Amino acid sequence: MNCREMTEFLMAYLDAELPEAERRKFESHLGDCPPCVSYMESYRDTMRLGRCLCDHTEPAAPPEEIPERLVQAILAARRS
Repeated sequence: MNCREMTEFLMAYLDAELPEAERRKFESHLGDCPPCVSYMESYRDTMRLGRCLCDHTEPAAPPEEIPERLVQAILAARRS
């Protein structure tokens, strides 16, 4: 398995839906490719944050360091 192929199987792997043979190839590639491990971790974190944001009906208070103008733009985009 190469890096490009790894990205094609990433979602199925994280959802524990890969058949055994593909999962072994996937994990073997991860064992030899630190950049793919980083990519997978970043992808997993992004998906987790996306689900968290979509689960809330009312947005949580944003961190204070985020400019109010940006917060309002995001909220406006969410409403449309």
